[in-house]
Amino acid sequence: MYRIIERQDLTPTIKLMKVDAPGIARKAQAGQFIILRLHERAERIPLTIADYDRDGGTITIVFQVVGKSTEELATLKQGEDILNFAGPLGEPSEIKNYGTVVCVGGGVGVAPIYPIARSLHQAGNRIISIVGARSAGLLFYESEMKAVSDELQVMTDDGTSGRKGLVTDALGDVLRSGQQIDLVFAVGPVVMMRAVAELTRTCGIRTIVSLNPIMVDGTGMCGCCRVTVGGVSKFACVHGPDFDAHQVDFQELLTRQRTYCKEEQASSEHYHRCACSGR
Repeated sequence: MYRIIERQDLTPTIKLMKVDAPGIARKAQAGQFIILRLHERAERIPLTIADYDRDGGTITIVFQVVGKSTEELATLKQGEDILNFAGPLGEPSEIKNYGTVVCVGGGVGVAPIYPIARSLHQAGNRIISIVGARSAGLLFYESEMKAVSDELQVMTDDGTSGRKGLVTDALGDVLRSGQQIDLVFAVGPVVMMRAVAELTRTCGIRTIVSLNPIMVDGTGMCGCCRVTVGGVSKFACVHGPDFDAHQVDFQELLTRQRTYCKEEQASSEHYHRCACSGR
């Protein structure tokens, strides 16, 4: 059992939990993830590690409530336990001194981009961070990102915070500014990462994205998280989750992400019916 020692509502739909997991905290690195299971009848949920404290023995996860499993996870309070919490899984991000790195986080993707930006900053890189959300009420981690960035740009779709527009608008401005950009790292919705890749491809700037395909076991055995990268099938759980954005087949990834939409909707509706009936 893994105890929740801290819980926060970052936004109405985005939650933070700090979990007591000293074995994982000792090994965790930026870019890796965990898989948790709430109880014996729950599904396995992969979540990127948003932070880790080796001394305190904790792992921080940040998730958005989007369906049955995340709704159920969001009901847990400080002091309650998670049955299974496995990790760290996946390959860590490649951290070294590249020069100037642009870190782009969209929506809940701001959580996983934070430890990556921090590690790149500690490695001596100049960090330009761009974070975005639909509105001010969905923004989080601004102070955390500012602390590890030489420059931080905030974007909202409706202009309620920072500048009105998309993260790709800000990225385009940075790319057109004439300054040397050595690497772009993007984490967020698939459509956002695809748009980032299309922008940087024209400039010939190496770009890394962290992919979040459907995943079950997280060890490469089930094959559910396969993605096509450079025309070759890869498993995001063991070969990733970081991949060269210019080699990713984003259309295939988007199609696979929609595979179980009907089943996910049915599961959520069943959960609500049971909750309302007290079962």
